[in-house]
Amino acid sequence: AYKEKMKELSLLSLICSCFHTQPHPNTIYQYGDMEVKQLDKRASGQSFEVILKSPSDLSPESPILSSPPKKKDLSLEELQRRLEAAEERRKTQEAQVLKQLAEKREHEREVLHKALEENNNFSRLAEEKLNYKMELSRENREAHLAALRERFREK
Repeated sequence: AYKEKMKELSLLSLICSCFHTQPHPNTIYQYGDMEVKQLDKRASGQSFEVILKSPSDLSPESPILSSPPKKKDLSLEELQRRLEAAEERRKTQEAQVLKQLAEKREHEREVLHKALEENNNFSRLAEEKLNYKMELSRENREAHLAALRERFREK
């Protein structure tokens, strides 16, 4: 029978069948909390069945998420103490915000004062420079006119 099969199959088909053996039809792969079963192969591809384990089947290592722990009843004094602590935190936070705003305003004033001072210094220096040039120009003009008068007197 083997010899007859060998005659029917081409060499390429024989090689492919050696490398691509058919897996066991009930192959099961397990990944953590799920199982993957390979179903019948089809011409269009393969199909798988994924089975998730129920939460009761999970190992006890994983924490069980049930209802949150119940809070103990608080006494009136404990509630009052918590309210006072919350009020103190609010006051502290408000004071901190006001302090930051005051610091910001002070910084803005300093920046504005510095800008005005620099502007005034620039204006003063520009005026002094202009006055110096005008004085120098006036002196040069007077010297030139005096030289011209002297020349006319000599003639």
